[in-house]
Amino acid sequence: MKQGNDFFTDVYDVVRQIPKGRATSYGAIAAYLGAKRGARMVGWAMGSSYTQHGLPAHRVVNKQGELSARHLFETPTTMQERLESEGVAVKDDRIQNWKECFWDPEKELN
Repeated sequence: MKQGNDFFTDVYDVVRQIPKGRATSYGAIAAYLGAKRGARMVGWAMGSSYTQHGLPAHRVVNKQGELSARHLFETPTTMQERLESEGVAVKDDRIQNWKECFWDPEKELN
């Protein structure tokens, strides 16, 4: 578990480490940061980051692999286009190979 002084900054640090072609959930990030029930807080942190360059916000989805924040990107299809450009299969706003694509920061960063 990593936890600093600024939860939002900690969220962004985790998001920057998600590899291309992989994705994680708000809840997985929250759990890694020691806030198991903090998925919504991660969502709040991500809320202002969807249009920031250099932060792969498109790799953060809900726990079912759904592109729940797609409407916050430049266009409603930007999130899907970015994931697909990395080899992630998306259909009906959901990652198709979610189990294989899922990146768990608690396993990958510890």
